[in-house]
Amino acid sequence: MKRQSFLTTGMPLLMLLLLALLGVPRVIAHDLQLVDPGGWINRLLVFIPPLIWLIVVLRSKTTKPFAALLFIGILYGILLAVTHQLLWNYAFDQPPQLGGNLRHLSPAVGSLIARIFAFISSLATGTVVGILLGALGAAVKKLTYKRH
Repeated sequence: MKRQSFLTTGMPLLMLLLLALLGVPRVIAHDLQLVDPGGWINRLLVFIPPLIWLIVVLRSKTTKPFAALLFIGILYGILLAVTHQLLWNYAFDQPPQLGGNLRHLSPAVGSLIARIFAFISSLATGTVVGILLGALGAAVKKLTYKRH
């Protein structure tokens, strides 16, 4: 039975999702303050998953590493956003307070605004990671293709 590739990535959706899930332990460790943000364990949790994404995509038969890595990044951004929302109350001793012209808003409205911006920021982070890795993956694939 032949596996179907997802959209234009050339890879199965399940594989893309599993790769994106590799980034979730860092989010959990960060939000629950289980690791020092500047420590070596955190650095490993930050850099190892994208490195695995890159290696798996480059070793796959896909001819579209940019699309595959971009989609993994987008999935990672969604997982990042959802995980941050689920762990929000554990990540902060007190809800974040808005400042400036927004400091007079009710705590509920302030919390909603902070959560919305955190969600959008997470999606943007995942997408940017996907774009950067996708560009790197496409360049590596192009260079290695020219050699063969």
